[in-house]
Amino acid sequence: MKSNIILLGPPGAGKGTQAKSLCETLKIPHISTGDMLRQARSEGTELGKLAESYLGAGKLVPDDLVNAIVAERLRKENGGYLLDGYPRTLVQAKALKDSGQRIDAVILIDVEDASIVERIIHRLSCADCGRVFHDVNMPPKIKGCCDHCKGELRRRADDNEIVVRERLRVYHDETAPLIDFYEKDNVLYKVDGGAPINDILNNILNILKKAA
Repeated sequence: MKSNIILLGPPGAGKGTQAKSLCETLKIPHISTGDMLRQARSEGTELGKLAESYLGAGKLVPDDLVNAIVAERLRKENGGYLLDGYPRTLVQAKALKDSGQRIDAVILIDVEDASIVERIIHRLSCADCGRVFHDVNMPPKIKGCCDHCKGELRRRADDNEIVVRERLRVYHDETAPLIDFYEKDNVLYKVDGGAPINDILNNILNILKKAA
């Protein structure tokens, strides 16, 4: 039986990078809140139309609507999945638990705030393939050019210290309480997000083997 996994961690912890590698290795779908909202909107479901009314007005989609969209999406999965970006709040975590979905492991990629700030303000992303570089620690071979697909590397407008620290504040206020929530269910596992990328991946895979 394939695992149902949640990835937790602050913005910039490397969840996206690890999610991609994990899903390729484990042959399970990578399900993000953004993906689910886009799918619901493209399919024109009633829930998708409701979400569109909020997103079109530049508003956050309420927890109860996000929960309904996630529940609808997960009903289609029976061979394992990885949730990235959901749940973000205790309300969402409790709704997921109440829905009866089995969660085998919640992986917390743990990184200190100071390291997060340093990572994000130096982050570069490929506009074509989405690969991430760091202009100090992992620069591209050719400045401004992706090593993998030769796409243009860009820095997101909101990758600045003021915005990053506000995102971290929101994370600590709204998402960090999930750590205690899942610790009580004995499904939380922490990995050092400051380790090399491949080491993090191997540590997570070893955790999942033990948790299976």
